Amino acid sequence: MADQREPTVIVDDAHVVYRVHQAGSAGTGSPLASFKRIVTGAKPATLREVHAIKGVSFVAYKGEAIGLIGTNGSGKSTLLRAIAGLLPVEKGAIYAAGQPSLLGVNAALMNDLPGERNVVLGCLAMGMSPAQVKSQVKEIIDFSGINERGDFSSLPMRTYSSGMAARLRFSIAAAKKHDVLLIDEALATGDAKFRKRSEQRVRDLRAEAGTVFLVSHSEQSIRDTCERCIWLESGLIRGDGPTEEVLKEYEAYVKK
Repeated sequence: MADQREPTVIVDDAHVVYRVHQAGSAGTGSPLASFKRIVTGAKPATLREVHAIKGVSFVAYKGEAIGLIGTNGSGKSTLLRAIAGLLPVEKGAIYAAGQPSLLGVNAALMNDLPGERNVVLGCLAMGMSPAQVKSQVKEIIDFSGINERGDFSSLPMRTYSSGMAARLRFSIAAAKKHDVLLIDEALATGDAKFRKRSEQRVRDLRAEAGTVFLVSHSEQSIRDTCERCIWLESGLIRGDGPTEEVLKEYEAYVKK
């Protein structure tokens, strides 16, 4: 019987290559030398290519939460950025329903603006109406927990700890229904209470027929939120299947 589930992301033999310009002989890395290369179109003395994703293929479906695991440098974050359309594929293709939303711990917020103002701007940027934003600002701030130890929502973002900022980013992104939500390590921040709330929000997004990708070094977060797991290693898929099965293979690999 044919699979009746509705695909939301199709990754078809995708390759992602980084090109890093390096200084070669003396003077080739100077600003003047760089300017000359731009004007003349000449290639730099040395050009290093990093093949970060190597022929990855899979299909994600509505209502799935998929964990992405792998050792450092395996290509997890690169793959998320490619799915979000932030990195071009060198070969192959990536198709997605709607516009995937990438939530990372480094997602940009305005450091000089208060947290509450960032909530408003972030929600408007996601396409919410002013009325929707107004009705959800307090709920988003309460969800993030940034006011549990004082009125931090009225203070500039630069006064926040990295954990507080990451929790606020997640809370903003999770306030909207997404066809595809890409989460890079955001659940690894904060205390156990916030992780429990955020993991429940991921389950809610799945119930609303969204697709969630979660990159995390916390295997427990993967177990608690994802029924499917994709294991990347050196830019290649080493495993794709039920979470417990793939994690078991991965744990055996890491222990070698």
